[in-house]
Amino acid sequence: MGTNQDLKPIPNGLKFVFGGSAGMMGTCVVQPLDLLKNRMQMSGEGSKTREHKSSIHILTSVVKNEGFFKLYNGLSAGLLRQATYTTTRLGIYTYLLELTTIDKKPPSFALKALMGMFAGICGAFVGTPSEVALIRMTSDGRLPPEQRRNYRNVFDALIRIYREEGIATWFKGAVPTMGRAMVVNAAQLATYSQAKQQLLALDFHDGIFLHFMASMISGLATTIASMPVDIVKTRIQNAKSGGGKASLNFVSVMGGIIKDEGVLALWKGFWPYYFRLGPHTVLTFIFLEQLNSAYRRMSK
Repeated sequence: MGTNQDLKPIPNGLKFVFGGSAGMMGTCVVQPLDLLKNRMQMSGEGSKTREHKSSIHILTSVVKNEGFFKLYNGLSAGLLRQATYTTTRLGIYTYLLELTTIDKKPPSFALKALMGMFAGICGAFVGTPSEVALIRMTSDGRLPPEQRRNYRNVFDALIRIYREEGIATWFKGAVPTMGRAMVVNAAQLATYSQAKQQLLALDFHDGIFLHFMASMISGLATTIASMPVDIVKTRIQNAKSGGGKASLNFVSVMGGIIKDEGVLALWKGFWPYYFRLGPHTVLTFIFLEQLNSAYRRMSK
């Protein structure tokens, strides 16, 4: 790679577009893991028996009973989530980073972490409607046929949710969604930076493999920290409005999970969540670099 002076600067608007596009490309690869994670988190709801024994059990069950391509159910919602959440988070963070960089001196790590948390909260709020659609679409197959929503795509889901349950349902679970984003951004920033530093000290070459290893280490810490918030968010967003469901809140849902399913149920879907988080970060980084390189080649 050349020096920063050798590289043609990319316009800020394109940075946001490339960031969202890279996230969408990564989602195309890891979408089945999102489905497995959501199915695991919904397993056992309203019952003291577990629907699924493991992620492998869900995988084989979905392929056998619903077909292989059902693993990509909710892909349109996953793509819209990246287009809204990732683009907003990247845009706000980049703007704040430029605002706090004085005389080419970047802000402190602590300030970067705070800016990342704030950007994550804003992005999560904007991305909540697509998140609600994603949760419902990936969880639909576990319901009896007569209870399934059968959304055709994310836009059909959002329109029907608006007509059948009201626009407020688009933002159901917004608070835990923003809470998860805050935890994820804080954990990722701290652990990824530290892991990369330690691996470099062990003579790792600064390349894709190093980024992959640092992402997986960071993903482990982030998964452990954020999963309890994530499962509560999933349960709230999957619930139908009306019939007493509208009164669901973070404390009551978490208390119900612990009471009926045990404390460890807060980490249901751990492995799909973990193996989605790390690789998605790496894939997003790779795709982003390729988009940046393609732009520079075409603009010469």
